[in-house]
Amino acid sequence: MIDRVQLNLLAGTLLPLPVPSSIVQAVKSVQVTVASGQRSGFQIVLAASKTSPITTTMLPAGLLDPGVRVVVVVTVNGLPHVLMDGVVTRQEAGFSDQVGQSAVTLTGEDLTVLMDLDKRQGVPFPPLPAAGQVLWLLKSYLLLGVVPTVVPELFPDVPIPTDRIKTQDGTDFEFIQKLARDNGYVFYLDPGPLPGASRAYWGPEIRIGVPQPALSVDMDASSNVDRLTFSLDGLQGTQVTVRVQEPTTKIAVEVPVPEVSLLQPPLALRPAPRLKTEPLSGTAKDSPVLALAKGLARKTQSSDAVTGSGQLNVLRYGHVLSPRGLVGVRGAGTAYDGLYYVKSVTHDLKPGEYTQSFTLAREGLVSTTPVVPV
Repeated sequence: MIDRVQLNLLAGTLLPLPVPSSIVQAVKSVQVTVASGQRSGFQIVLAASKTSPITTTMLPAGLLDPGVRVVVVVTVNGLPHVLMDGVVTRQEAGFSDQVGQSAVTLTGEDLTVLMDLDKRQGVPFPPLPAAGQVLWLLKSYLLLGVVPTVVPELFPDVPIPTDRIKTQDGTDFEFIQKLARDNGYVFYLDPGPLPGASRAYWGPEIRIGVPQPALSVDMDASSNVDRLTFSLDGLQGTQVTVRVQEPTTKIAVEVPVPEVSLLQPPLALRPAPRLKTEPLSGTAKDSPVLALAKGLARKTQSSDAVTGSGQLNVLRYGHVLSPRGLVGVRGAGTAYDGLYYVKSVTHDLKPGEYTQSFTLAREGLVSTTPVVPV
């Protein structure tokens, strides 16, 4: 059982520093949303008045302007968790005659927003595979404390300079995301473990490791989840076919898409059937290696037919549920009990209250493990 939750904020232009205690005391609510393969976002609501330091000092000095870097840290039973390292993108100030209704709202996104500001056209790349191209782009963000973790693609496609030259069209973020989609990978920033540091992950969704404490529902005193619902989508699973054009004869050849799940072992004994068959468009002129990578990516993206959503109170759960990892479910019955991948988590913090909304995913029904770790 958690008996203490403490919120800390850091802010600054390049290097975020702890904000004055008066700012932390003015916090009315903090919401942070983190999801696999997507940009994370945050919203901070600060109580304000015409005589408060926020109104008299921080707003005129531009200390809360768009572009300011903000780090959100929550300490639970003495253990700090960096929930967000991002940039303010929008500031709203609302004032009222009613006591306690005036507030300043800061909305922002994680540091990938800085990778999405400078759009480029036709910038050439060295002859590198996709993983090398990602590292080439991420080196520009080392000064922000962004350390890359890049997993080489399964089917590397190194362009031959005399045949074609790879160029960048779009922002760094758009290009890295495209490379991730083409290879069935995800790209995201994982803040921490220390404030001011982030890990830029480009690779497959990793569904192995030690599960987090189980989510228990309908188990009387052992229940730790306020609500939990599941759905099985029969149209989510798709069987993908890929056709490429043989360069000499110009004949279209079908390339089989294999089942590759080294880092995504099955979490369910009974996978949901793939009711749809879909030819992957736009691969006829690709090399067989690149076409195979795109087919595998599309097949991976459509594998999660079972999804779950719920809400928990962190004080009751006893832990901070983290996204992009495994968690067990108990009390939902034979079909839906077992291990799941945590796709997203939304942290909601208010004075004296800390709740989390979450979404779970896996490929089918019935657990692969006889017992879910508590």
